[in-house]
Amino acid sequence: MRAIWKGAVTFGLVNVPVSVYSATESHDVRLHQVHDADGGRIRYQRKCEKCGEVVPFEHIDKAFTDGDASVVLTEDDLATLPAERSKEIDVLEFVPNDQVDPIMFGSAYYLAPSSTSSKPYVLLRRTLEETDRTAIVSFTLRQKTRLAALRVRGDALLLQTLLWADEIREPDFEGLDEAKISAKELDMSAKLVRSYEADFDPAAHTDEYQVQLRALLEEKLASGEVVQASTPEDEDSGGEVLDLMEALRRSVEASRSARGGTSKSSKGTGSKTGAGKKSKATNTGKTAAKRKTADASEDKTA
Repeated sequence: MRAIWKGAVTFGLVNVPVSVYSATESHDVRLHQVHDADGGRIRYQRKCEKCGEVVPFEHIDKAFTDGDASVVLTEDDLATLPAERSKEIDVLEFVPNDQVDPIMFGSAYYLAPSSTSSKPYVLLRRTLEETDRTAIVSFTLRQKTRLAALRVRGDALLLQTLLWADEIREPDFEGLDEAKISAKELDMSAKLVRSYEADFDPAAHTDEYQVQLRALLEEKLASGEVVQASTPEDEDSGGEVLDLMEALRRSVEASRSARGGTSKSSKGTGSKTGAGKKSKATNTGKTAAKRKTADASEDKTA
């Protein structure tokens, strides 16, 4: 695994150097969109709605829109915000493990000891285990201040981001506590639950969709039902280069046509008049070539 960044867990005068790693990864097969006619990749462009131009990423700013009003925030504007630049994971408080509602959990990261001595790391882990506590911490990731829970998973410390309180919706629905449940119905329901009782084993559950999708892909690959994938050069070139290649192709064809016309007009004539015809044919061919090249350039501009 590759570390996202390195920092330190701090509380009081205690400093625990750590490296941060992503704790999860997706097992989904990555699919992309293609043209059903020829299998070509479908690509999207960042196009301005006003001028219609494709905008390079370095010329894209962020904006907030409220009705008809839009406020643009440049990178300089965002730089003035009080975002933490430190690599510290500050412990705010230690709370009982069962007080952190799972609905708040977000992305998970492993913390690994990054100093020559792992004693501070092990000490913090053992302390959380012995006291049955979770550390609520604050840190900055990708220029955003995050709230997170620092807890123990196996022999490692796990940092799990938390949603802020105002990001949790309350279940404000009708009919949540209106139905009357009899004791007999509740007893039968409890018996049904007990018939399904088991210890949770994550490895016993399989993503059947992904398994069947992989099997389908392997079957198609084995049967030769494939199309030629785009080369990296094709992917990076984009539409402009293709238009340029088309213009060059037309120019070459026009040039060949002009040379063919010159050869035919001058054949069997060695007089001055023939030379004049040769010159005229050549000029006509060049004019045609320029015209076709101009047409290609107009096509490219359009």
